[in-house]
Amino acid sequence: MDYQMTDLKLAKKKAEHYCSYQERSQQEVREKLYSFKLFKNQVEQIISELIQDNYINEERFAVQFAGGKFRIKGWGRIKINAALKQKRISDYCIKKALNTISESDYKNKLKVILQKKTGTLTKSENTNWQAAAIYCIGKGYESEIVWETVKELKDV
Repeated sequence: MDYQMTDLKLAKKKAEHYCSYQERSQQEVREKLYSFKLFKNQVEQIISELIQDNYINEERFAVQFAGGKFRIKGWGRIKINAALKQKRISDYCIKKALNTISESDYKNKLKVILQKKTGTLTKSENTNWQAAAIYCIGKGYESEIVWETVKELKDV
């Protein structure tokens, strides 16, 4: 949009619609409002109203974001944490979101990813296990947990 949106009610309606079909962080909504060429005080006023009307809820956003990235993309805690920080989510909300991922689900997901990555390997094929472990570390899993799990799977 190249024009200045002068009607704040219309801007708020568009922001409500933007928030209603998917959870959004304050920063995402702020960027959207700035794309309407609004001034800082107007953007902050609309953000405040959206929070009061429960269109924006950072905690709810963080929990849904973390759960989705974990379940669908198989991301580990480190990568989820970094992505939420990039979206300027508070440490409190990040911690709460990461705590919603159960330890057993986390380890099971890691096992599935490792097994899928290694395919059908024999115990002696260490280089493939190492490649799979590095892949999981790249997906944001803690290296200690990855190597523990690799050891578990190789010993089976």
